Amino acid sequence: MYEYLIVGSGLFGAVFAHEARAAGKSVLVVERRAHAGGNVYCEERDGIHIHKYGAHIFHTSYRDVWEYVNRFVEFNNFVNSPVANYQGHLYNLPFNMNTFRELWDIVTPAQARAIIVEQRGAITGEPRNLEEQAISLVGTDIYTKLIKGYTEKQ
Repeated sequence: MYEYLIVGSGLFGAVFAHEARAAGKSVLVVERRAHAGGNVYCEERDGIHIHKYGAHIFHTSYRDVWEYVNRFVEFNNFVNSPVANYQGHLYNLPFNMNTFRELWDIVTPAQARAIIVEQRGAITGEPRNLEEQAISLVGTDIYTKLIKGYTEKQ
């Protein structure tokens, strides 16, 4: 008999199980995969960590959370700064003023806002699909150059 049954050994399940055991509780963790860790799992091949389910990026602004996770694992210093390449032009992601400067050669948030508002007008009425929804939110340029190709790739 167990005090806790935990289904899944991803981050939440693993942390809960660890903390419950540390508090003296009996715990059973069931996992359908052949490994613990959920999607934050690496396989090692020839000394190289391979992220089986995609890259793992952990970030938090809470010092106590950072100190907690550092008790268990060593982290690499990594800053996520993705860049989109559309027809040879590079754009910062997530969108920021550098993105808008590269797109439209502008320098102020007001200029960017005006262009986006104008381009959002390409969709009138209720959006009928995901593409129209995206255009109604960010305009045609951002959708065409930074969202559409990535979405199609997925």
